Amino acid sequence: MEVVSEFDDTETSITHLPDDCLSFIFQRLDNVADHDSFGLTCHRWLNIQNISRRSLQFQCSFTVLNPASLSQPNPDVNSYHLHRLLTRFQWLEHLSLSGCTLLNDSSLASLRFPGARLHSLYLDCCFGISDDAIFTVASFCPNLRVVSLYRCNISDIGLETLARASLPLMCVNLSYCPLVSDFGIKALSQACLQLKSVKISNCKSITGVGFNGCSPTLGYVDAESCQLEPKGITGIISGGGIEFLNLSGVSCYIHKDGLVPIGSGIASKLRILNLRMCRTVGDESIEAIAKGCPVLQEWNLALCHEVKVLGWEAVGKWCRNLKKLHVNRCRNLCDQGLLALRGGCTNLQILYMSGNARLTPTAVEMFRLHRADITIRAEEMMAIGADWRLYAQE
Repeated sequence: MEVVSEFDDTETSITHLPDDCLSFIFQRLDNVADHDSFGLTCHRWLNIQNISRRSLQFQCSFTVLNPASLSQPNPDVNSYHLHRLLTRFQWLEHLSLSGCTLLNDSSLASLRFPGARLHSLYLDCCFGISDDAIFTVASFCPNLRVVSLYRCNISDIGLETLARASLPLMCVNLSYCPLVSDFGIKALSQACLQLKSVKISNCKSITGVGFNGCSPTLGYVDAESCQLEPKGITGIISGGGIEFLNLSGVSCYIHKDGLVPIGSGIASKLRILNLRMCRTVGDESIEAIAKGCPVLQEWNLALCHEVKVLGWEAVGKWCRNLKKLHVNRCRNLCDQGLLALRGGCTNLQILYMSGNARLTPTAVEMFRLHRADITIRAEEMMAIGADWRLYAQE
């Protein structure tokens, strides 16, 4: 393509465009095919493609960072493939190696190429990754904000390594890391003062006490199916900034009054609380939370069988900002409890309700009649709240 200037007779072409203009054009391309075609034009354009790429992941990854960041189909990514790609794309900010089960600790040595610019790194289900690899990550990725180590073979030693590196970590996923305990959590929470979200679901060695004295920036904790203790729950909320808390499935370790600390005033910013399957949590805890968490907007109490009339009355009376309430399969939600919800919860918009054997059809119809502003939905939600990674964008 040639363009004739209206000011002189000099002919110019697209090859005369500076690199920053070509980079601007590349970034406006919408799909992977266009990206590939751009890079195949010539060596110069291939270089523009390489330095313009900010995200990379593979077809085997579980989380799509950006559809345009997908590599060509390759189900068996090994150390050699990773080395080739990371030497080519050295300006990456987001890298997902999730599902790359052939990688091991030495594979991550290639992070030395894009590491200084990486903001997020996903290693989910990289079963060959252990504490040695975490040392590599800490050495080569000084600006890392998001790291996901779901089902990785790491221990407290790896977390202490991250802590000593003074990385600006904001979001950390440690779900299903059985070797991680309160010692590693303490090292991380004490050193990472910008920490905003932590996932520790199904980490059976964590009681929560490692969060004691955590940063007030910590706003999101997912502790589903952990062996939390009352002191541990106090530790999780000790920073005073908690906004999302998932304690679903911890009923074996928390008794009727075990969640009373949440309502002590420390968690006054709490907006979303998931207590699904907390079967032993009783009215004492429910009343304390209803009173002490004034900005609560969504509360999942599905399968909380020990919540009785006094608990439902407290929810109706004190949860004035509640917009979504989940009560699926609560054995002790009766007509009187539903009446209490009907007369309170003035801002309630959605009630997830099904499988409540003690409710009569008449009570449900009266609820619909008097609270036409509330939508009743039968589906039972397994997970609620925003994605944990969004806290890194705030």
